[in-house]
Amino acid sequence: MRLRHAALVLAATGALLTSTAPLGTAAPDDATAAHHPGGPKPTVVLVHGAFADASGWNGVIAQLQRAGYPVIAPAGPLRGLAADSAYIASVVKSVTGPVVLVGHSYGGAVISSAAVGLPQVKALVYIAAFVPDAGEKLGDLAAKYPGSDLLTALKPVPFDDANGPAGVDLYIDPAQFRKVFAADVPGKDAAVMAAAQRPVSANTFGDAPTAAAWRTVPSWALVAKQDRAIPPALERFEAQRAGSRTVEIDSSHVAMITHPDVVTRLITSAAHATVK
Repeated sequence: MRLRHAALVLAATGALLTSTAPLGTAAPDDATAAHHPGGPKPTVVLVHGAFADASGWNGVIAQLQRAGYPVIAPAGPLRGLAADSAYIASVVKSVTGPVVLVGHSYGGAVISSAAVGLPQVKALVYIAAFVPDAGEKLGDLAAKYPGSDLLTALKPVPFDDANGPAGVDLYIDPAQFRKVFAADVPGKDAAVMAAAQRPVSANTFGDAPTAAAWRTVPSWALVAKQDRAIPPALERFEAQRAGSRTVEIDSSHVAMITHPDVVTRLITSAAHATVK
């Protein structure tokens, strides 16, 4: 997804391309700020969901960096839960020191699987997210409570690879994108997000994790009370089941775009509570 100003995206991209700092380290100018009361601040790894990309985190990234946190926002493959979780796990393993792992939407399911067996992950933060248990299919979880317009808004698009037909991608119908995904984003910006959305493999809604890291890792959750992609009732159920410390706000599905300050505070609260 894209934020309101293309210049912010270009600036963030340029900073990444010109940086020589290794993953999980603070820039030299932030060396003093990047120390926690008990040592260096954890690295925050931000995982986007379906129909989106990492630029949706730009507002949160800027605030976290100003507070001295090292941040990574990788591009998830969106090729299925097992593949995406393995990819994010490999990113986390590249980081030196403790990690706060954050997932939005489908990214919540990804981090729940990716963090299994990774002791450096000290906290999980779910932003308007799917938080499945072991063996729980995402499609079944999505249908557990009313209030979502997502499944009826999906547009299947078959795709080919070098050998011919390879599968089916799912997009949100651009005509319904703002209503379902980004109702509190200005119309012209939501239209850009709809045009630039990244599809997810259709197989993903039939995927189920084999384990759930939230059963052993402390978690925090944000419930978006105006969400039309994942029902707020489902977000509350998941947070209660996981024992997550929870905040609720009047937001569409893209809370990290429309309320980056609230999302940032939730992430830093998790960092302070779990990384001593």
